Amino acid sequence: MSSWRSLLLRLGEKCPEYAGNADFKDQIDACHSLVRREIEHSEDDVFPFLLQCAEQLPHKIPLYGTLIGLLNLENEEFVSKLVESTQINLQDALETGQCNKIRILMRFLTVLMCSKVIQPSALVVIFESLLSSAATTVDEEKGIPSWQARADFYITCILSCLPWGGAELVEQVPEEIERVMVGVEAYLSIRRRVSDAGVSAFEDIEETNNVVNEKDFLEDLWSRVQDLSNRGWKLDSVPRLHLSFEAQLVAGKSHDLSPVSCPEQPGPPGALSGIAFGRQKHEAELKYPQRIRRLNIFPSNKTEDLQPIDRFVVEEYLLDVLFFLNGCRKECAAYMVGLPVPFRYEYLMAETIFSQLLLLPQPPFRPIYYTLVIIDLCKALPGAFPAVIAGAVRALFDKITDLDMECRTRLILWSSHHLSNFQFIWPWEEWAYVLDLPKWAPQRVFVQEVLEREVRLSYWDKIKQSIENAPALEELLPPRGGPQFKYSAEDGTDPTERALSLELKDMVKGRKTAREMISWVEENVFPAHGFDITLGVVVQTLLDIGSKSFTHLITVLERYGQVIAKMCTDDDQQVKLIMEVSSYWQNSAQMTAIAIDRMMSYRLISNLAIVRWVFSPLNLDRFHVSDSPWEILRNAVSKTYNRISDLRKEISSLERSIVLAERAASRAGEELESAESKLSVIDGEPVLGENPVRIKRLKSYAEKAKEEEVSVRESLEAKEALLARAVDEIEALFLSLYKSFLTALAEPLHDASRDGTLRPSGHADDMTIDLEDSSAMELDKDDEQPKKSHPNGSGERKGYNLDEKQQWCLTTLGYLKAFTRQYASEIWQHIEKLDAEVLTEDTHPLVRKAIYCGLRRPLEE
Repeated sequence: MSSWRSLLLRLGEKCPEYAGNADFKDQIDACHSLVRREIEHSEDDVFPFLLQCAEQLPHKIPLYGTLIGLLNLENEEFVSKLVESTQINLQDALETGQCNKIRILMRFLTVLMCSKVIQPSALVVIFESLLSSAATTVDEEKGIPSWQARADFYITCILSCLPWGGAELVEQVPEEIERVMVGVEAYLSIRRRVSDAGVSAFEDIEETNNVVNEKDFLEDLWSRVQDLSNRGWKLDSVPRLHLSFEAQLVAGKSHDLSPVSCPEQPGPPGALSGIAFGRQKHEAELKYPQRIRRLNIFPSNKTEDLQPIDRFVVEEYLLDVLFFLNGCRKECAAYMVGLPVPFRYEYLMAETIFSQLLLLPQPPFRPIYYTLVIIDLCKALPGAFPAVIAGAVRALFDKITDLDMECRTRLILWSSHHLSNFQFIWPWEEWAYVLDLPKWAPQRVFVQEVLEREVRLSYWDKIKQSIENAPALEELLPPRGGPQFKYSAEDGTDPTERALSLELKDMVKGRKTAREMISWVEENVFPAHGFDITLGVVVQTLLDIGSKSFTHLITVLERYGQVIAKMCTDDDQQVKLIMEVSSYWQNSAQMTAIAIDRMMSYRLISNLAIVRWVFSPLNLDRFHVSDSPWEILRNAVSKTYNRISDLRKEISSLERSIVLAERAASRAGEELESAESKLSVIDGEPVLGENPVRIKRLKSYAEKAKEEEVSVRESLEAKEALLARAVDEIEALFLSLYKSFLTALAEPLHDASRDGTLRPSGHADDMTIDLEDSSAMELDKDDEQPKKSHPNGSGERKGYNLDEKQQWCLTTLGYLKAFTRQYASEIWQHIEKLDAEVLTEDTHPLVRKAIYCGLRRPLEE
């Protein structure tokens, strides 16, 4: 990398490029001297790189803004182009709805205003454009209130710029910025308060109405900005580097900024039906999602003593780094620990990362990314961050009873993966008291599931060794044994069945074809022994042959899957097939899930059969004590949904290809027609048409282009037919899934609910560990290491007084809400049928509430 690129990229960092000098002013001077000379002969290289640095390292925008202000003193033309390019990029981002780019470019323009590069009034015009669009959107008569998410986002962008430039705007254009603030306040008075019901990590399915009284994210940000204004716009988290160069920057020319226009309203104004409103609202929230939902998991005495606006700014820094450096986790961790702030923020950093890991309906990136970032941060800050993460885990564990089921699953997966990178070391003795809790208590189930996932990532003996400080927890480890082959020599099974199994193994060893095996089954086995024994022999034997490894299983299914497919042609038979698989792998939840998933991929098992098996009596009793049936159900629904998603992407790609093919065919036809209409002289005589050789070539091109267009159209028709079938399939799946939930919940809810509630009075105190009495969260102030708590709790732990049926209902309702939320985009497309066949008048209120929460649909509809 050339030196000027290194200096630009590392600006603001203590690094070799700046000889270890961490003074921002000196770094800007050094960088300015080199970049200024480089622009003279490599402007085309410097221009895009400088913009890219500002956009993708937004926590360093004050440094880049000051640098550009200094460049503006000597090269106004270069800076003018940069301002114009930024305005064009912002307009494009607004048109395409690129939330992060809009937010960052507005911050960049704000900082350029501070460095005297653009006029403050021009920035206010942009604010007013966004404000006007937002106010129109939420207007009941002129706008489309269902798209409030976009309007809220625009207002958030305005407010989030003020920590970087509020002081300058108030000083230079006080009346204009006051007008904006009044407009924001007016907007807040007419918009609807946004409830986090359905997407909050901590939420009681029965108490979702309580959150309506709390401030939503935009109201909270407004209160933080007001607090900043009351304190004279002074904050610690934004370096005001332009002040160090103010005497120089004031001489620069302030460039004008072209106004931007917001996209048109996404539809005609007017009243909408409840369903149409819900669909549009869901679409808007997907396109303009809320960036963060704070967990507030640490006690106030444990978090850094920050001003309200400083917390917001540091969160912005952390989220920006996570977003823009998602492809390079080590750089990401390095930037996260080196933010340009003068205070410590380890607790806030941990809470922000966990807020993304547990963000609902889904995090911006796959959970594995946050796992790796946390691992790298623990290595980068070995003396502080591991203890903070341990505190976060303890805090989440203490509140696990109220944690959303989807978040609980993510936390289990994260915990096991994280510990696998640190030799599975954890003070398990702190949690040994869970053995005294009922087997359905969420904390006990959490420990059990973490240990089960750890075994998957290692091996049984290793995990047993890791809990040697709490040997009693061995009770929660999964079974140690391998597969349970029904026809093993030592098993007391029927000799005839064992002989059939041996014969089948010999056929596999003899590389008999699937057709030969089918004939053997139909002629020799099925007539004499019936379906159940035949299925058991075939499935158990083939699974045993494929049990050595995942590759062996795939090979067996690919070679002899037709045999199973021939036997199991309907859902009843496929349910029995799944029962055989779960019987064979009864000691391994992982292999059960893998085998069923692979069989679904090969179309040996339908998703409807999996739903029926999951909700069979065999599994109903495990809903609240094991994640195993839910994992299998998640895989089945996810696979079905992914098929339809892939088909839609392929159709979208083919539609674009058709446009290109039509253009190519039209262009080829025009060239041929033009060539044929020209007069040419051949052998001294005028002839209509160009050279015959060229005419022939053009005809060939035109025919090929037409054939290509026809081929693409045929592919599109085939994909559309597959999509129509897939839509019918997923509709049938969701109806079956919801009806199964309703049937399973009907009787338990009737028996367990008391006056419409599942929790006894005072449940918040009874079911959680008293946080004030627990020293598990406390860090020793001398060495910053977590203090050990007593194996049975650090204080007097209160009892868990939900009975089993109540916990079963709460867990099942939690999963119902989680499935609904995860696939809400697809469910909204089938909502009329769901309303007609599932959400009838007889539906239990708690079931209705779980589904409505998952869809973020108002109950009063």
